[in-house]
Amino acid sequence: MKAKPATADGAEAGARALAAAAATEEERVLDLSLRPRSLGEFVGQERIKKILGMSIEAARQRSEPLDHVLFSGPPGLGKTSLAHIIARELGVNLRSTSGPAIERAGDLAAIVADLERGDVFFIDEIHRLARPVEEILYPAMEDYELNIVVGKGAGARSMKLAVKPFTLVGATTRSGLLSSPLRDRFGQHFHLDFYDQPELTEIVRRSARLLEVKTDDGGAVEIASRSRGTPRVANRILRRVRDFAQVNQAPIVTQQVALGALELLDIDKCGFDKMDRDILTAIIDKFDGGPVGVESLAAAIGEESDTLEEVYEPYLLQEGFIARTSRGRVATQRAYSHLGRTRRGTLL
Repeated sequence: MKAKPATADGAEAGARALAAAAATEEERVLDLSLRPRSLGEFVGQERIKKILGMSIEAARQRSEPLDHVLFSGPPGLGKTSLAHIIARELGVNLRSTSGPAIERAGDLAAIVADLERGDVFFIDEIHRLARPVEEILYPAMEDYELNIVVGKGAGARSMKLAVKPFTLVGATTRSGLLSSPLRDRFGQHFHLDFYDQPELTEIVRRSARLLEVKTDDGGAVEIASRSRGTPRVANRILRRVRDFAQVNQAPIVTQQVALGALELLDIDKCGFDKMDRDILTAIIDKFDGGPVGVESLAAAIGEESDTLEEVYEPYLLQEGFIARTSRGRVATQRAYSHLGRTRRGTLL
C-alpha cells in the first residue's frame, strides 16, 4: 500500500483542526444562547439576586455607576452571566477581558481610559492579574484616575489622567489569591454556591425549551441530579443527551433515555466522571486514603494542580467525599462507600 503524500496528511490534519474549532465555537455559541438575560430569568442564588437588584435600582435612581462587584466561586455557577446581566439591567456597555490576557499595565490603562460613564468592565480570573497591572486599578477604582509614568530613568515623571466613572466586575475561582488592596476596593463581594436539584431541574427545563428539546419530568430530574450542582455542567449534559435522543430516534427525553446517555458518558449517580473517580481512587489506592498534598495528587492522576483545585475539588469537598487537612487531602468514608471499598484494617 502506498503511503499518502505528506501534503494529503497535512490537509487531513488541517481539516480535523478546523472541524474541532468549529465544534468548539458551536458549543460557545450555544452556551451564550442559554445564558439568562435578566435577574428574573436567572435561576438560584436568591440572596445575591435580591441584593444586586436593590443595588442596581438604587444606582439607576441616583444616576450613578454601580459600586464595584466581586463574584467568587467554582467555575460554571453564573459569574459571567451575572456580569452581563448587570450591564443589561443598567443599560450600559460591557467590556470583557480576563486576567491572563492583560500582560502590560498599558493595556489595562488603554481599556479603562476608553470606557464611557457607567460602563461595566468585566475581568474574569481577576486573581491572575500581574501585580504591576493590578496596581493600575487601585486609583482607577477609588478616584477614577490613572497614574501614568512618562519617560524612563531620571527623566521619568508621573501624570494623572482622569477617567469616566465605571463599574468593575471581577470574577474569581480563588478569592484567596486576591491581594488585600484589590479585594478591599470592591464595594460588594458575593460568593456563588452550588445549586440544589430543584434549581438545576428548572435550569434544565428552561434550556431544553431554548434548544427545542422535549423532555419530561423524569428526564429533567435525572440530568439535574448528575450535574454536580453546576448549571454549566447541566447544560453540557443536556446537549449530549439531546444528541443521544436524536441518534436513537427518541422524540422525548425520558428518564430511561437520559440514563442511557449518562451511562454512555460514564457519569455516575453522584455526577462523577472518570476524573473524579480517578482522584478518589488515587487517594485511596496510591496514598492509603491520605493525607496527600495537592501537587503529589495531581502528578499521580496526570492533571494540573490548578485544575484539580479549581474544577474538581470544590464539589468533592462540598459533597463530603474528600476532606482538606493541614497535611493534605483525605478520602472520607463516603468515598470508600461510593467506590465499594473498605478502609484498610476494617472488617468486611
